[in-house]
This record gives sequence, C-alpha cells and structure tokens, in this order.
Amino acid sequence: MKKSKVGKPLTMPGMPQEDTPLLGTLSASTSQLNLANHFLIAMPSMNDPIFGGTVVYICEHNEKGVLGVVINKPTDMTMDVLFDRIDLKVAEGLRAGVEDEPIMFGGPVQDDRGFVLHSPGGRYSSSLSVTDDVAFTTSIDVLEAVANGTGPRRMLVSIGYAGWSPGQLEEEIARNGWLTVSADARVLFDLPIEERYNAAIKLLGIDPLMLASEAGHA
Repeated sequence: MKKSKVGKPLTMPGMPQEDTPLLGTLSASTSQLNLANHFLIAMPSMNDPIFGGTVVYICEHNEKGVLGVVINKPTDMTMDVLFDRIDLKVAEGLRAGVEDEPIMFGGPVQDDRGFVLHSPGGRYSSSLSVTDDVAFTTSIDVLEAVANGTGPRRMLVSIGYAGWSPGQLEEEIARNGWLTVSADARVLFDLPIEERYNAAIKLLGIDPLMLASEAGHA
C-alpha cells in the first residue's frame, strides 16, 4: 500500500523539503495597513521581469511581513504533469476536468514548493482561512483530495510565492509601484488568466486603457 503523503508540504519533485514559510507563524497584524485579501496590481510602468504585469493575491500581512501569490502568470506545467510527478492517480472521470489547468508562477520565493489557494471546505494539515471565500494550503493532502474527487470546488495552484519583509511593500506602494484593491474571489478563481489583470483594475473603477495611457506619458 502506498504511504500517504498527508501532512507533507507541497515540495516540487527533486527538490529538498523545507519548513513551511510564514503560514501558522504569523500573528494578528499590528500594522496600520493590512492588505490581507487584497489584490496588488502592478502599475503598467513597472518593468520588473518578475512582477511586471502581475496581479498578486495577498494571503497574510502583519508585522512579520507579507505573503502573496501571483494569480496571472502561468508556468508551462499543468495539473496532470504535477499529479504524475508527485505520484497521485486521478480518479476515473475527474481527469478531463483538471488535467489541463495550468500551474501559476506564484512568486520567486521557494519556487520549488507548491501553494494552493482554494475555496474553503475540507480539513488540511497546513491550511489558513483567509476569508469565507478563500483558503491557503501548503500541505499535499489538498491535492490528494482533488485526485480522489473530494477536493475544493475552486482552486489555484502555484509554484513559489511572493514575499515582502516588514515595511518593504508599503515602501513600494508609496513609490507608486502597485495599486491595491479589495480582492474578488471571482477574479481569482473564475476568470480566464489573461483577463485577471484588467478585471482587477476595473475593481478600482478605472479603465485599464486610461491607466496604460497615463503610464505611457509619465
């Protein structure tokens, strides 16, 4: 019988396992600014090769820093490849619905590890409830549940995450590197990847074309 992987972190194949970053160690925010459950939207003028053109979902923000996941930068890996590499067999009839889903590049921190944003439900060993609509899990048991048909209804899987040390993100926002807006789970889970950036900007009541034009004349 295959030994269960429940409780183990979502380590990418061939890479060493490390302790889960931040999750479960961050206490309630004492900072005046708390961007948990917000989107960070890269300004069109941002030329950073990693974060240019991205939308980041913020999972935690407190005195120890910020943890987020890029939600609109797909890798060339799909779910069927991931399941194969971590030796999970998908239940009959489920494969067609999950196999082509792309894995996101969640950020440059621990890009050998997997992280899952998903709708709440189920009990996973390393999981954080961000809101009533979004949970964040770093243990492989969530993918075991997906493979056997009992997993979350909505899900985004990433490799790596985005992290900022205390005060770093606030400084980048003050330099007009990012726009911020309360997150919408429909943008996170339901929209096609290529539509998420403009949709996040529209949550601010801004026409993306107008913003791009202003950035071009800055």
